[in-house]
Amino acid sequence: MVENNELRKAGLKVTLPRVKILQMLDSTEQRHMSAEDVYKALMEAGEDVGLATVYRVLTQFEAAGLVVRHNFDGGHAVFELADSGHHDHMVCVDTGEVIEFFDPEIEKRQKEIVKERGYELVDHNLVLYIRKKK
Repeated sequence: MVENNELRKAGLKVTLPRVKILQMLDSTEQRHMSAEDVYKALMEAGEDVGLATVYRVLTQFEAAGLVVRHNFDGGHAVFELADSGHHDHMVCVDTGEVIEFFDPEIEKRQKEIVKERGYELVDHNLVLYIRKKK
């Protein structure tokens, strides 16, 4: 029922594929999913939603502000629900794992740097590319 309200608030018609995809994004432990990840998870759950539909719905969700698309270097687009506050990302270059983090000192310093140069910070994305130490 919550999914129906979210779709309506976003100005989208409530359809079964949209509800299923929104439920999948909301219930999974994996916060960053590609369209293929969503499709595979739906197939494993016995849901009959085609890959083209998943792509189309995710694009609609992005336009409606329900999800955020990230295009990390060297990888494909991943989506996350737009329900959390600002955070930055670390992406493991070996495994593709995406780790969210928030650091108030980094946020503060970025604002200071922008202000020192006579600008106003409108938005930003910080992505750190990492690998496990050997």
